[in-house]
Amino acid sequence: MNSTSTPTHCPYCALQCGMNLTPSPDGGVEVSERADFPVNRGALCGKGRTAPAVLSSSVRLTSPLVREGGSLVPATWAQALDRIADGLSSIRSAHGPDALGVFGGGGLTNEKAYTLGKFARIVLGTSQIDYNGRFCMSSAAAAGMKAFGLDRGLPFPLEDIPKTGCVILVGSNPAETMPPALRYFTELKENGGTLIVVDPRRTRTAEQADLHLAPRPGTDLALALGLLHLIVAEGRTDEEYIRERTTGWEEARAAAMAHWPEQVERITGVSVPELREAVRLFCTPENAMVLTARGPEQQSKGTDTVGAWINLCLATGRAGRPLSGYGCLTGQGNGQGGREHGQKADQLPGYRKLTDPAARRHVAEVWGVDPDSLPGPGRSAYELLDALGTDIRALLLMGSNPVVSAPRAAHVEERIKSLDFLAVCDVVLSETAALADVVLPVTQWAEETGTTTNLEGRVLLRRRAITPPEGIRSDLEVMHELAARLGVEKGFPTDPEEVFEELRRASAGGPADYSGITYRRLAEENGVFWPCPAVPDGAEDRAGAAPVSGGDGTPAVAPGDGEDAALAVAPDDGEDAALDVLSDDPAAQDGTGAEVHPGTPRLFLDRFATEDGRARFAPVSHRAVAEEPDAEYPVLLTTGRVVAQYQSGAQTRRVDELNAAAPGPFVELHPRLAERLGAAEGDPVAVVSRRGRAVAPARITASIRPDTVFMPFHWPGEGRANTLTNPALDPTSRMPEFKACAVRVEAVKA
Repeated sequence: MNSTSTPTHCPYCALQCGMNLTPSPDGGVEVSERADFPVNRGALCGKGRTAPAVLSSSVRLTSPLVREGGSLVPATWAQALDRIADGLSSIRSAHGPDALGVFGGGGLTNEKAYTLGKFARIVLGTSQIDYNGRFCMSSAAAAGMKAFGLDRGLPFPLEDIPKTGCVILVGSNPAETMPPALRYFTELKENGGTLIVVDPRRTRTAEQADLHLAPRPGTDLALALGLLHLIVAEGRTDEEYIRERTTGWEEARAAAMAHWPEQVERITGVSVPELREAVRLFCTPENAMVLTARGPEQQSKGTDTVGAWINLCLATGRAGRPLSGYGCLTGQGNGQGGREHGQKADQLPGYRKLTDPAARRHVAEVWGVDPDSLPGPGRSAYELLDALGTDIRALLLMGSNPVVSAPRAAHVEERIKSLDFLAVCDVVLSETAALADVVLPVTQWAEETGTTTNLEGRVLLRRRAITPPEGIRSDLEVMHELAARLGVEKGFPTDPEEVFEELRRASAGGPADYSGITYRRLAEENGVFWPCPAVPDGAEDRAGAAPVSGGDGTPAVAPGDGEDAALAVAPDDGEDAALDVLSDDPAAQDGTGAEVHPGTPRLFLDRFATEDGRARFAPVSHRAVAEEPDAEYPVLLTTGRVVAQYQSGAQTRRVDELNAAAPGPFVELHPRLAERLGAAEGDPVAVVSRRGRAVAPARITASIRPDTVFMPFHWPGEGRANTLTNPALDPTSRMPEFKACAVRVEAVKA
């Protein structure tokens, strides 16, 4: 590494790949590989390699903007901040604190997400805060909490994947969404393991699979039930594990046995022989995993769907065992940390429940406020956006672009336009920022220090590598200045390390306990896995033996409970190299000689984080998609990503190399459907749902089901896929049904 280089992490997906940044002679910054970081071992995708391009983009915002006479014009920081404070204050005075909304993002650092939740509840006094991560991982999070008592995307490190015997990858396409992760599945096969991919499309990832199951969109729940039926019928359950480590089996078993393989074939389109082969591949090896992503999660029954896939792991004795179990491949850069520290509608830092009196007392003490002053739970993301202009009259938005990313996007755009006041913090004039009354230009990833938590639960230090352009401030500075203007002079520091120190105290004893993690440790190690509690003075700390509090703020097990500690990790005794604790410093000292907790790479090996230490089966049954095809809308639309773009495209659409690779939206359809339409490759076609119409060029391929079309969601305008999507919500996670809605496809005449 060059002496002027800074080791840091990519700003995009939840891998948080390591990279080095070096200032270049032309004033920019160059990316080079960072082979010492174990997640990507130096590999970067095109987005990672070109990430610095956004820093110097010609469309980068460098001055605050305020709306005058219908147009956004440059303003000073004092003018812009005063305008925001006055707008929020006047609306709060007229309509009450819940007339103010706050919308965050899964790309914000832990420090920003923590501060945003604190700002909403203490400075504004509003309950109306949520974030765009509700659209990404919330169903898997809800299912994990139900089953295991804890939500951490992967309860084991990525390095365990190649060492298992079989992986079922459900609704995930890492070849395009997180390319450096594909090597884990390639190595799995090289080691003799098998890969099963469940996806309506034959994606680049599915092409690598030993078995590709292509169910109709929205039928993943029925598919999992059919597989569990066969596991039971063929005598492949682990009865001893079920007795000793789970509850709820009889109800889940009865539900699965009501889903006959032939019935499941009719529902899903996956043949009975394919179902039997999947069961054989999954059950034959000693170790196996199920990994889900947005496919089964972004459904109006996503929590139950993920629960059904977790049931497969429980019934076969895989969860909480070495090199086995269930995991969620989190999507956004800080999608894991972003859902842990308070920017969710129902949450306090440390993954505590906002309704829990003990949690409220703990966090209120850290914040120096009365617990009774903290608002209760607010609306989930789509429900918050749907209430704009009515109950919610003003919105402060950070790190999100819902005009492109929200379901029923045209309706959301109209709700945003109906606001009395909108303030947006962003790096470019996104489609949402363009509607604002005030836009504040803020620092980007390479221009600021902060922590993120990747999909493994590995807390990382993303270091500042360059000085931001003149006239740009950080989100922490914005909240500090606004808090002061709104009467809260203290409690909102601008130094990210100072914020993290407070976050440590606020998270202490919670399910996501960061209290044993410091910037110093993160600078010296390749990340620390939570939970990582601080070691009490005079206490002997054994790896993983520290108890983690339950959701009610009480210990899940008694302190010092030894082998029955809530979240034990494997002993670092050399007997099994695959299970070594992944700290760079096995001696677990903080540089001063003091003992520290080494972090928890692997969860649940002794017990689950439930009150009784047992995992819970989900007694679920198949339900149809919220909007089934009919004569008027006979086709199912599913949406997703492409390799050269990211989320709403606000950043990646500003990078020439990425735009050249993925210049615009398209409609992927089967040759039989194209023939019926009379459409040729590249012809414009219209996709019409009950919510609107989108037009994009046809991309004709036999890799998609004949009854399904696919659109990527990265673009605005007439090709905006989310104009079409259905906001039907999962009753538990409040996740919209992005993955399945009824449409018709029409040829567009010249």
